[in-house]
Order: sequence, then structure tokens, then C-alpha cells
Amino acid sequence: MSFLSVNLPLVALLPFFGAPLAAFAARYHRLASAWTAGLVTILSLLFLLPSARFPFNGDTLIQSWDWIPAAGLEFAFRLDGLALLFALLILVIGLLIVIYARYYLSDRDSMGRFFAYLLMFMGSMLGIVLSENLIQLLVFWELTSLTSFLLISYWQHRQDARQGARMALAITGAGGLALLAGILLIGHVVGSFNLTDVLAAGDEIRAHSLYLPILLLILLGVFTKSAQFPFHFWLPHAMAAPTPVSAYLHSATMVKAGIFLLARLFPALSGTTEWMWLVGGAGLLTLILGAYTALVKHDLKGLLAYSTLSHLGLITLLFGFSTPMATVAAIFHIINHATFKASLFMVAGIIDHETGTRDMRRLNGLLKYMPHTAVLAMIAAAAMAGVPLLNGFLSKEMFFEQAVLASDTSMITWAIPVLVTLAAAFSVAYSIRFIHDVFFNGEAKDLPKTPHEPPRFMKIPVDLLVVLCLVVGIAPMLVAGPILAVAVSGSLQTATPDFSIALWHGFNLPLLMSVIAMAAGVWLYWQRQIIYRLHEQLNERFDGKAVFDRLLSQINGFAAMITRRFDKGSLQHAALWIIGTAVLAGVIGFANQSAPLFGERALLPIDAISLMLVTGLIIASVLTAVLHRQRLVALITIGVVGLIVALGFVKFSAPDLALTQLSIEIVTIVLLLLALFFLPQLAPAESDKTRLWRDGGIALLAGGAVSVLAMAVLSRDFMPISGFFIENSVPGGGGTNVVNVILVDFRGFDTLGEIVVLALAGLGIFAMMRGLKLPAPKLDFSGRDWSNDPHPPIMQTLTRLLFPLMLMVAVFIFLRGHNLPGGGFIAGLIASVALIAQYLANGIDWTSDRLRFDMHKVIGFGLLIAVMTGVVAMMLGYPFLTSAFTYLYWPVVGKFEVASAIAFDIGVFLVVVGATVMILVQLGKLTHEANHRQQQEQK
Repeated sequence: MSFLSVNLPLVALLPFFGAPLAAFAARYHRLASAWTAGLVTILSLLFLLPSARFPFNGDTLIQSWDWIPAAGLEFAFRLDGLALLFALLILVIGLLIVIYARYYLSDRDSMGRFFAYLLMFMGSMLGIVLSENLIQLLVFWELTSLTSFLLISYWQHRQDARQGARMALAITGAGGLALLAGILLIGHVVGSFNLTDVLAAGDEIRAHSLYLPILLLILLGVFTKSAQFPFHFWLPHAMAAPTPVSAYLHSATMVKAGIFLLARLFPALSGTTEWMWLVGGAGLLTLILGAYTALVKHDLKGLLAYSTLSHLGLITLLFGFSTPMATVAAIFHIINHATFKASLFMVAGIIDHETGTRDMRRLNGLLKYMPHTAVLAMIAAAAMAGVPLLNGFLSKEMFFEQAVLASDTSMITWAIPVLVTLAAAFSVAYSIRFIHDVFFNGEAKDLPKTPHEPPRFMKIPVDLLVVLCLVVGIAPMLVAGPILAVAVSGSLQTATPDFSIALWHGFNLPLLMSVIAMAAGVWLYWQRQIIYRLHEQLNERFDGKAVFDRLLSQINGFAAMITRRFDKGSLQHAALWIIGTAVLAGVIGFANQSAPLFGERALLPIDAISLMLVTGLIIASVLTAVLHRQRLVALITIGVVGLIVALGFVKFSAPDLALTQLSIEIVTIVLLLLALFFLPQLAPAESDKTRLWRDGGIALLAGGAVSVLAMAVLSRDFMPISGFFIENSVPGGGGTNVVNVILVDFRGFDTLGEIVVLALAGLGIFAMMRGLKLPAPKLDFSGRDWSNDPHPPIMQTLTRLLFPLMLMVAVFIFLRGHNLPGGGFIAGLIASVALIAQYLANGIDWTSDRLRFDMHKVIGFGLLIAVMTGVVAMMLGYPFLTSAFTYLYWPVVGKFEVASAIAFDIGVFLVVVGATVMILVQLGKLTHEANHRQQQEQK
């Protein structure tokens, strides 16, 4: 397999693999994590570059592996011009951010945590832009929301950071749900989730009756992620993040994800009136609102945040024009905005870092203290304002040209050019303010620090970006022309239209609009005090955050009202609603059934053993309910219920289920015994007789309904699916134990999901009980003192002798599982029981000194092995988790089966052992610590 056939997944996934390395490296040296993050970013860039020739040759590189073929899902990556442009922006600017952040973060900041989060976010963005499959793209899309939440809330001690992160996650997460629905509808219409098929089916999608719902859902995802009106307000509040994060999120990532999706789905969704009104309207409103608000912000990062909103609105408006040349202008401005906005955010971070404030009312006259930084800021701000000889001027001229062309076909011919000129004037005004208020305008006032230039290497990323603004502005076709051409071709999925980027196009209307915007911008800045006073009067009324907070408060109030109505703090009350609703739904279903309730299938005769099992089950269940106040007795009787169920499995030839049931019963009994140690031995008596009769009636009604439903199903002839598994167990999975083959082969996805849930449950319970202090009981049920000898010598000796035997049984059950009753899950439970028995018999301290296994690592290795089993299959060209088997002939042993599913089963085994032992030992530690405290008190 050649390198070029697998490099795209490496580009996207390498940052995820590098994230734990960056976190781990910080243990050895504070700066080691920064070096690790930089090297990982460079490696991803090196893996990407060899494939860059494909887009420049007019080809699209697709690398795919089957994931779930039956559902049309693939693990697939795509590299065309659009993906190449965004991947380069993500990696190159990401590398500059890593260098910059190494100097920005203080000694108090956790470098390992920061760079781990940054790499995960970088990998999520690369996954979005390189994905060929829309479902896969959505997974990475949601990962950007989660990782950006971690980055924005990096300074966890700050309330504004926590609130900003929650707001960003809530809004982008809601948009992600809408995007999921839109993608599912696209898959329904096209019959595929692959972008190659979707982009080729544009006419089919636009002609379909579901086009408008698809468009609305997709745009909800786009607008929330890219902070377009009316979802714009979350982005400025994300400024509580460290400045390197803000620079990265605002220039090349996060908010650009929505813009990327607009460009990516442009061939499939654009060209309709609905597209132009929705996309163009949101873009125009965001453009004007962001430009106006940026001028009135006194915080440097606040000004830049709202200017980002404005420029994102500009790009969105260009896509809303829905023409090839507007797409050229939009993608060109994406490149330009990334360069000057990243440099400006870094300048803002330098100013904050070296002066201790970002308030422009205090930051004045910094030119004489920070001349180098001032020059960089002036050039970048001039590019943002659209000054000639800089890259921002060129894309602004193209934007004006497209606005003029769009007005020719608009009913309001003058509105678009006038509004975009107004927005450009505000852009000039806030750019002037960024320069004049900070570096001129008198002397600084009460700065927390004495201003000075930052370290040299902290300025190098800004130097490079500012030079790029100049070079692109002076020689645009030479520097930006080639990558712009292939990116536009990737977005349009057709040949790139002829375009020319030059400094001079003669005297025309776009040039006049630029001149007007420059002059008006200077005037607006001159009259800024009037605008400030007007904004103060309107701010509270039209503050998006205030609206969001009110809506959130109303939702929380409604949820609290529902909780008060339906949750009385009683398990009985909650069970009543659940069971009652189920019974009501069943009654309605039966009432609407026109066919006979029961079928004509003959019932099997009742034999003596079945009758004994059912009778014992009924008696044990009734005793559990009757004696429930005596908690230990109730635990014993419910254990009898589990034992009888296991015997039922044995009778009906289900030994795997019987072994699993018995193992789970033992683990559950131990868990409940440990929990009962902290609970009163007698439950409170029920004083309300009416409630007893009511609960009894509902229980009988529910039980009767389930019985009737079971009879209705079993008395009819049906075709079970067991025949398929029995026929294909050996030829398809290489094992005669059908149950185990189903778990590790046919239902491998389900089993993988189940062990992930089990691992999360174990980790969650461990976290909840860690540090918990509970009082130990002093007297038993009879009023006697608790024994001070919780580890009898007989039990200690017996368990130590049985421990090797129990582990041998677990290994035996594991190895035979593919062909005889057993498997990783049952073996894991048996091994867990062996380990727990040691803890119970010999104590926490004695056992921990001899069994030095970190169960966190056991769980991690188990999940890693299970996942890698599927990944290896994909690398060999098969669907994820496809198993293989063969037969070997060994001397003496004879014919012997070797199956790859055993590796997956090892993963299951380790997760079961790790999670089970972690939960029970942590609960046992609570008991141990409670007894220890009690003994200390008695002394």
C-alpha cells in the first residue's frame, strides 16, 4: 500500500494522536508540549503536501474504506482545491499559533492541556474539510463544537470564559442537530452520503419537494457555526478564551467551518431564489451589524470579534449572490481575511500581554514604546480597511463589483451597493480606531504594566502574515492566483471562470465606492462620540446575549415547572408515570387492533421442571416485594430470582446467557452489599394504605398487560432471525458458538458501543465516588457493634488458594468462547469476581499492594485493542470490524482455528474487568475509609 493511498486520514487524525503526547510531554518540561504540538502540525503538513499536485492537475483525490456498506457509510477523505486551501490555512496558521502561544501563555497556565486541546481542535477542522462522506463530516463538525468549548473555557477560573463556552456549545450544538437532519434528508434524496454523488445531484436536489427543508436545516448549521445573524452574538463572548485561541478560531477555523460548508455544498444547493434570499439576507445583515458594532467596542478583541462577524457576513453575502465570479471573490476574501485577522488578533494579544489591558480608552501613544508592533498593526489594519497595495483592497474591490452586478437584477437596484458601501465605511472607521486610539491619541492612562516590545519569536508569526498581506496585495495573481483558481474549481465543481486580480482596473463604480467608503469611514471615526452615545441607548434593547439569557431562563423555568409537576423526589412516583404511560399506550394499541388478539399457534405443554421454575420465580418475586423493608433479606430473595432466570436459560439451551446471568448476579450482589453498608437495614414503612392498593393495582395491570402482549406475539407464527446466524456462524464468522460470533462479528458495532458505554459508566462512577465521605454505621440490625475483623482468616486463605484457579477458569472460558459457551464478556466477569474476592477477603490495602493494576489503563487498552481490530480490517481493504479466520494444523494438537475476532474479544475482556473492578473497588474504598475513620474516633 503506497503512502499516497493513506496520507489523507493521517493528515486529519495525526493531531488527535498528538494531543495526548502533548499533554504527556508537559510532565517533563513546560515547553515540551509546545514543541510536540509544532512537530505534529509540521508532520500533518508534510503528509498533505505530496497530494497537493492532484488539485493543481485538475483531479480530485479520494481515499475511502468501507465503514457500514449496508448503510452506505464510508470512512472517506477527499482532497480537491477547496479542501487543499482550507487544510493549508488550518495547518499553516495553526503552526504560527503554536509558536505564538508558546510565548503568550504564562507560567501559571497548563501548557500540556492547552496544546492538547488545540491539536484536537485542529484535527476536527481538518476532518471537516477533508471528509468525503457527509456523516463523517458531521462527526468532525460536532467535535469542533466540543473542542472549541474546551479551548474557550481554558481559563476555567473565569466566569466569563465558562459562560462564553457554554453559550458557544449550546448554539453550535443546536445547529449541529439541524445539520444532521439536513444531511439525512440529502442522503434520502440522493441515495448516498458521499460528496461526489451529492455534488453531482444538484439539479435533483433543487427539484425535489424536500429542497426547502434541506436548505433551511443546512443553513441553520452553517449560520450557527459561522455566527451569522441572528446567531451572531455567541462569537464575541468567546473572546474570554486566550488570544491564541481567538486568533485561530476567527481566522482559519471554527467560524470558517460554516463558510467552508457553504462553499462545499454550493453546487448542490445554490442557484435558487430561496438560496439567494436566505444566504444573502443573513450575510448582508451580519455584514452591517458587525461593522457598526465593531466601531463602538472599547475592547481590542471585542472590536476584532465584531469585525470578524462583518467579514464573515461579507463572504456569506458573496455566496448568496450565487454566481461563479462571486464565488471567486468570496474564496479570495477567505484567504485575505485569514491573514490579516490572525495577525491583528496576535497584535491584540501582544498589547494585552505587554500592557496588561485591552481597553482602548487607556491604550494610547504606544508607538514610542512598541514601534515594531505598531508597524505590523498598521499594515494589517490597513488591509482590513481595504487600503490599496494590500490584499484586503483587492477582495473588497471584487466584492463591490459583485454587489453592483447583483443590483442590476434586484428589485431595489440601489440598496445592495449603498448598504455594502456603508458597511465598508464602518470597516474603515474601526480600522482607523484600532490604529489611532492605541498607538497615537496622546499618552497611555494607568496601564498595569510598562509597555515594551514582546520577545522576538512572538512577533515572527505576525511578521510573516503581514508580509503575506503585502505580497498578495502587490502581486496577487502570482502569489494567490494558482491556489485561488483550484479552490474555486473545487467549490464550483466546474472549470474556474476567467478572472483577473490587479491593482488597477481603471475608473469604475467599485473604485468610486471605495473612495466614498474611505472618506465616509474617516468622517464616522471623527464623529464616533455621537455614535457611542447612540449605541449606549440601544445596546440593552438589542443585545443578543440578553435575549439568549432570557430564553435560557424561560426554558429552565419551564423545565423546573415540569419537574415540580412530575418529579416528587420519589422513585415510586417516577415509576408510576413510566409504567402508567406504557400501560396506557398498550391499551390504546390493543383497542385499535382489528385482528384477533391471539394467534392460532398451538401452545407447548407445561412440563414439571418449567412449572417448578415459574413457581419459584413467582414466589421469590413476591417475597422480594413483601420483604422489601428488610433490605438484606430482599437482596437475597432477588438473588434467587436471578438464579432461577439463569436456570431457565439452561433449560432452554442458552448456556452463554446462563453463564452471563450468574456472573452478573454475583457482581451485582457484591455491589449491592457494599452499598447497603451505608444504608439503614430497614426501609421506612409505607404509611399510606391507599398508595399501597394503588401501586399494587398498577403492578398487576402492568404485569397482566405484558403477559397478554407476550401471548399475542408467541401465539402467532413468525420467522425468527436466528436461522440466518445459525447458517452463517461457521462460514461467516468461523465459530460454532453462535452467540459469541454474533457479539464479536455480526453485531460487532453494537458490542463496541456497549463497551464504550460501560467504560464511560465506570469512569463516571469512579469520578463521582472519588473523595466522597460517608458515615459508617456503628450498630447492626440487632443493635450489636460492627465487627472490627472484616477479613476472617478462613476467607483470606480460601480466596488466595482459589484465585489462580478462578483466573484459569476465566482464561479457559475466554479461549473456548468462539466455539463453545464463553467469550470475552463472561470471562471478564469471572476475572472480575476473582479480583473482587481478593479485595473483599484480604482488604483494600493488602490487595492493592499486590495487584498494582491501574484500571484506567486497563479500560483504555481494552478500547484501543477493540477499535484497532476494526481499523486493521479497514487498512486491509475490508469494512470496519470485519473478522477473518483460518485453520492451522499443528503437531499433536491437530486442526486449530485462529480468528482475528479474538483480538476484539480481548478488548471486551479488558474493558469489562477494568470497569467492573474500578466500580466495586472504589465503593469498597468508601467502606474501608468509613471504617478507618470510625476506628480513629473510637480511639
